[in-house]
Amino acid sequence: MFGLQPIHIVLIVLAAVLIFGPKKLPEFGKGLGKSIREFRQASNGVADDLKSTVDMQEEAAVRGEAPSEPA
Repeated sequence: MFGLQPIHIVLIVLAAVLIFGPKKLPEFGKGLGKSIREFRQASNGVADDLKSTVDMQEEAAVRGEAPSEPA
């Protein structure tokens, strides 16, 4: 995982507990998880839009229509 050894991960967690305190860490973890989830949903949405555009252009090419310009 990112070239980190287990001792490095333990040291990072220990430093985080010392800096932020044990009560704030769950809030940070929840916020980080929510941010990652939203980013993943947005990137999936962009990928789906791109795929549908490519599919529409391929279908138009098969039918012999001129490709339309994206809006």
